[in-house]
Amino acid sequence: MTPRVPASAAESRARGAARVAGLALLLAWAPPALADEPATVAVFDFELIDTSLEGETYGVREGEIARLAMITAQLRRALAESESFALVDTTPAAATIAAAGKLHRCNGCAAAIAESLGATLALTGTVQKVSNLILNINIMLTEVADPLSPRGASVDIRGNTDESWSRGMSYLIRNRLPR
Repeated sequence: MTPRVPASAAESRARGAARVAGLALLLAWAPPALADEPATVAVFDFELIDTSLEGETYGVREGEIARLAMITAQLRRALAESESFALVDTTPAAATIAAAGKLHRCNGCAAAIAESLGATLALTGTVQKVSNLILNINIMLTEVADPLSPRGASVDIRGNTDESWSRGMSYLIRNRLPR
């Protein structure tokens, strides 16, 4: 058996660029409705997936709950200010959302909830915490007419701070959401 040789810096950069290009292609779509009028989107609150030892030991931290609300609000503001999206209030479905539990594990129930609210798109998000240093922010955009084909994007961030979370969300808004 041949021992694995660590990838060179150039190979690592090339693989990273390929991943970025793949994600760009994944989200480089625009439903036909976007050409004429804004798509209606239900943006659900971001959820935390804490796989860190710290989370297992100490549970959910208040700062992380506040950051989830912060990036959810940041995304909603950006979409509301765009000409491509019209936000749908998710408050009327609060009981349904609570009954569904974690939307990232409910097998596409977010699309059905979004449709019941009159939206054509459902946007869900998670922050996965591997450690206080390594986290990633994930978004899933699903057309309610085609709930089995969601489109996603992700950004890795370093540091569990308000600034790192906000910068990560800014990156996703600027570079990964369809216009």
